[in-house]
This record gives sequence, C-alpha cells and structure tokens, in this order.
Amino acid sequence: MPQDEREVRRSKLESLRAAGVEPFRERYERTHTLAEASALPEETKGLRLCGRLMSVRTFGKLTFAHLQDGTGRLQIALDKKSTPEAVWTLFHDAVDRGDWIGAAGELFRTRRGELTLRVGELELLSKALRPLPEKWHGLKDAELRQRRRYLDLLMSEETRKRFDVRCKVLRTLRAYLDDHGFVEVDTPVLQTVPSGAAARPFITHHNALDLDVYLRIAPETWLKRLIVGGYDRVYEFARCFRNEGMDPSHLQDFTMLEYYSAFWNWEDNLRFTERLMRHLVQEISGSQVLEWRGQKIDFGGEWPRIDLGVLVREKSGIDIDAHADADSLRGAIAGKGIGIEKMDQMGRGNLIDALYKVCARQDLVQPCFVTRIPAETLPLARRNDADPGRADCFVLVVNGWELVKAYSELIDPIDQRERFAEQERLRTGGDQEAMFLDEDYLEAMEYGMPPVSGWGMGIERVVSLLTGADNLRDVVFFPLLRPLDPGALDEDETATDEAPC
Repeated sequence: MPQDEREVRRSKLESLRAAGVEPFRERYERTHTLAEASALPEETKGLRLCGRLMSVRTFGKLTFAHLQDGTGRLQIALDKKSTPEAVWTLFHDAVDRGDWIGAAGELFRTRRGELTLRVGELELLSKALRPLPEKWHGLKDAELRQRRRYLDLLMSEETRKRFDVRCKVLRTLRAYLDDHGFVEVDTPVLQTVPSGAAARPFITHHNALDLDVYLRIAPETWLKRLIVGGYDRVYEFARCFRNEGMDPSHLQDFTMLEYYSAFWNWEDNLRFTERLMRHLVQEISGSQVLEWRGQKIDFGGEWPRIDLGVLVREKSGIDIDAHADADSLRGAIAGKGIGIEKMDQMGRGNLIDALYKVCARQDLVQPCFVTRIPAETLPLARRNDADPGRADCFVLVVNGWELVKAYSELIDPIDQRERFAEQERLRTGGDQEAMFLDEDYLEAMEYGMPPVSGWGMGIERVVSLLTGADNLRDVVFFPLLRPLDPGALDEDETATDEAPC
C-alpha cells in the first residue's frame, strides 16, 4: 500500500488528539445491532448504532455510507442542511473507510426504498491506520485470503457464510449428542505418551516439570479411561496435532470430534452415525442432497457397505489376504508399479492402509461404509470373533474423504498389550506412525472396561463438504503458514481485477 495513505491517517489521528478527541474509545452504548435495526419500521427514533465504515458516496451536500457489524449492513445518511455542523465536519475531515463509528438518529427510506439511518450524532470509536483493500472481492490468491483472514471475513460474504456453517455444525453436533445422553468432557493436550492413533507426534518440553511431552494426536485412550471410570457416553471436540504431511485433505493441527458409548458395538455405532449425519446435513443444507462442483451427493437412501479387501483387489489387482506379511505385500505393490512413499518403513497394516488410500478411496463419492478392515491397521479395535484377521470397524467415506472412523473397542488388556508390543517393534524398525506402548492406559484397562464402541470425525472435512470448499485450510480461521518477510506486510497484495466492496 502507498505509505502516504498511512501517513495521512496518522496525521488525522494526531489532529484528533490535539483537538481533545480520543480516537480509540473505551465503549459505545448501542441500542441495536445492524440486523436488528434493519428489521425496525421507518421513522423509528432514538437509535444508537455502530459498525465499521465500508463505503462512502458524497453527492454535494448529501453523503451516504454503509456500516457493517457482525450481523449485517445498514446505510447511513448525512445531509449538510440538517446534520449538525460538528458531525458533518468530523465525518468528512477525520473519518475514513475502515474506521469504526457510532451513529445516532432515526430511520427513513430513501427514494430508492433503502432503509437508512439519518445521522444526528456521530462518534469515532476506533481509527483504522491502514485502508481496507479496494479490490479484494474475487481475489484468487488463496494463501493471501488465509493469511489475512480478518480481511477475508470483512470483505467476503462467502467467507463469512462458510464460517457461519462451521459454527452451526459444531452447535448441531453438540446438541444431538447432548440429546442422546452423551456428556462433553476435556482430556489432556500435553501427554507423556502419544496414543490413540497411528501418527507421528509433535514433541515439546515442559520446563516446570523438566519433562519432554507430546501434543495430543487423538483423545481416544483418555476418553476410554473415562468409560473405565463409570461414564456411559462421553464426547470431546479435541484439537489434535500430527507431525505429518499437508495436502488439501490433511492438516497438521485440526479438530476431531470423538465419542464413546458403553455397551454399543460397531453396528450400533453405524446405525447411530447414519441418523446423526442425515440430521446434520438436513440442518445445515435443508436437504439430504448436497451439490459438490456440479455433482449431487445424496445422503438419503441406504448407504452401502464395502469390504476393504474386495475394494483394494478391484482397484489395484492385489489380494491383500494372499500376502500375510509386510515383505510379501511390499513386493506385490512394487510389482504393480504403485507408488507409496516410505514403503520400506511400513508394517503390513500401514501398507494396506496406504494402498487403499492411493488406489481406491478417491473413487468413493456417494456416502458408503468401508468395512472388514484388517486388524493390523487398527491396534485399538476389537477383532471380529468369526474372522480375527478383520476388525469390527467401519469408515464413512464421502467424496473420496474419510469423514468418520469407528469401531468396537478392544477391551481385553492382554490382547491390547500384545498389539502395543507389535507397534513398538514396528516403530523401532522405522515406522514413525506406529503407536507407543502406553502402560498407564493398560493399567486402566486391567481394572475392567465394559463393551464400548468409539467414533471419530474430522470437523474440517465435514465443514468442507457442506460448504463446497476443496481445501481444509479454507474452513480454518487461521491455518498455519510460513511467516512472511516483515517488509512484505506493507506491500499492496490485495489488488485484483474486481470492483471494490
């Protein structure tokens, strides 16, 4: 941005202070939000409104402007013939687009029928030292929108609506779980043993305890400790951190909703998931059918169950059951020319998971449950009684993304210890996503855990689906980005070929 624009605003700031006017006020007595005022009849008097000045149009002795707050917009008007001279002067000499102002007066309708506040009193509440961007609408630079999210929210109605949906998704899920007997809880973010998922953790140091700790990769084992402690149904909106790669469907810090219900198995959980998801989609979109890039995704009807082994065989030509160990499966994958990064470091379970994701998952567009998942891929899940090589598990896949993973929980502490020991062996061998052995969790299990089924949902993926966003960063207020060179902050990066807001 041109430096002189900031200098002009700083000069106005100094002039205001010299005249005894405080340009950064403590408070303002507001009578209505702008949305509330917009619902009032014309000729309503005694209104005290406030908002950010978004546009100004002056026609000789008549000035129209728009204020914006968190609820909407409203036009204001100043007439040199009737507006107090001090108000007129303050507005035209000291106020700029982007400033926060308070305005008092009465409502009327213009000749074009727009409800407008006739300003009789005006106060500058906060002076903006940087001008708002002139050409933000239609901005194609996604990273700039993410980096300046506050401007993106301010200038783009589409962005505001997307984050309104995110907030409504959280409220809807919370209300549904509360109504079905679940209790919301909190579990530790800093942990001495990272557990609950196959993922590489972030590590940090706790100075007061002189202890290395990990950022939570999942709340699973802590929520199941609460089941041991006597809670029947618990859930948590948990911020999770996984020190892995980033792509449009993966973030290194994200929000996971997990719940656990005692006495359920995976089939109970599957039926509950169908009801919950249909309720959520209906509440958010008003329909069971979503539009995604011109394609209809239908949450109505019966959602098919798909055997993971059959799916992988159809898509890759590899029969995972014919390869009982990692070396054999690795050879089959290489023989098919299928590229999987760091394949030599993976155990059989992670190889199967990677093969499924590379070859098959992206083709699953309509809602479906992927089932009969090999037990090696899920060290915390119960084995199927009739087929111990498979876990009692399902994954809800929509539009090629895993939205939910759920299973009957492993409650046998002896089996769990053996699974942890195998994960430790794999981790020692170089598999950085293999789980750590968690002695404290095993001790809790040994006090007796009832039958239980658990469930995890990636909130960003669900919100992306419901809003048509194709990158999870677009549904996170402030995604992690590399810091800019401080000098770049003064450049005018917001220019595009579109008109101003």
